[in-house]
This record gives sequence, structure tokens and C-alpha cells, in this order.
Amino acid sequence: MDKKRVGIALFHNVEVLDFCGPFEVFSVTRLNNETRHEETPSFEVLLLAEHEGSILTSGGMEVLPHCTFENAPALDILLVPGGLGIRKEIDNPVMIDWIEKRSREVQTLASVCTGAMLLGKAGLLDGRVATTHWRSLDWMRDSFPAVDVDDQRHFVRDGNVYTSAGISAGIDLSLVIVAEYFGEKMARATARYMEYPYPENAKRRIKLQSEVTR
Repeated sequence: MDKKRVGIALFHNVEVLDFCGPFEVFSVTRLNNETRHEETPSFEVLLLAEHEGSILTSGGMEVLPHCTFENAPALDILLVPGGLGIRKEIDNPVMIDWIEKRSREVQTLASVCTGAMLLGKAGLLDGRVATTHWRSLDWMRDSFPAVDVDDQRHFVRDGNVYTSAGISAGIDLSLVIVAEYFGEKMARATARYMEYPYPENAKRRIKLQSEVTR
């Protein structure tokens, strides 16, 4: 089984659970849940930021990223969280250009909560179905008229791009990404280990979104 590398983009005032939820999902995923303590993780998870030094989250937690945007290695999956800092980052050309460039290299692009606004600013949601935090749905509609904004689902997938609603929705999204790479059995075992309910209607949601985009 090939290990997959996940990069999670950080910025000041990022929402804690937006990135910590997916980090937990990917970092605890194992091929065999019974021997998990003897196994290496199925994903390598890296926290990435524009500059070296600690990131101050929206809740006051200090986080030290593993890499900068400049020296980050190749990624299989790029995940962009949200938070109050989005209001500043949406006008940060370094952030937007880096996301756009990396989107062309990764197999899977994902966002949690208002992280979708950064994908939208990079032009990566045009012509796609996408969602975000319920309080920012109108902001997304007004900002990106070429995006088909879904206000009904917890997360959606359009091609290789996943977007999710607010905060805790990133955990559901990440479990479905685990299932896409390593199968539903492993994803369910990961959810069980976390004592988190597996998103039972995930397949139905993804199927509906695929039908919309044909």
C-alpha cells in the first residue's frame, strides 16, 4: 500500500477544528486496526504555512508548521481549512497563487468551511458544485457567480474537488477521502477508532453531485 501525503495549509486565525479534525483522521488511519500501534500511518500529514514560525489560531492555540509553501514536498492531497483569517488571506496573492499552482499537481483538492473561499478566489470552483459554512453561503454566491453553491449538503464532491460545510464537516469529508483512497472498510475502522459516526449517506451525496456535473 502506497502511503499518501496530505498537506494542510495554515494561516493566522485559522479555525482549530477545521485543520485538526482532518489531521486526526488522516494521522490515525491504519491498514489493520488490530495492529495499529505496530503499523505506520497510511497518510503522511504535513502542516504548511507561507512563512516559518508559529501560527496563532482563532482560539489562541500556537501551531508550528512542518514546512513552508516554498519548501513543501510534492503532495497527493491538499486541504485548505477556514476561519476568521480567511478575510485577510483571500486578498493574499501568495496564498492564492500557491493554492492554484498546487491544485494542478495534487490528486485531490479539498476545503473545510470557508477554506472554499480561497479555492473560489483561485478560480478552482468555477463551473463546479461547492459548499461552505452556512453563514458564508451568500458570500460565496455573491463572490463567485460561476459556482453552483449547494446549501443542502454537509459536503460535496465535484470531480477531484471536495468542499465541506462548517468546522466539524471536515471530519466527514476526510473520512470519505480515506474511503476513496483505501476503501470504506478502512474508513469505517478509522471512524470507529475515533468514536466518531461514519457518514452513512456519503455515497448518496457524492453520486448526486456527480450527476449534477455531467
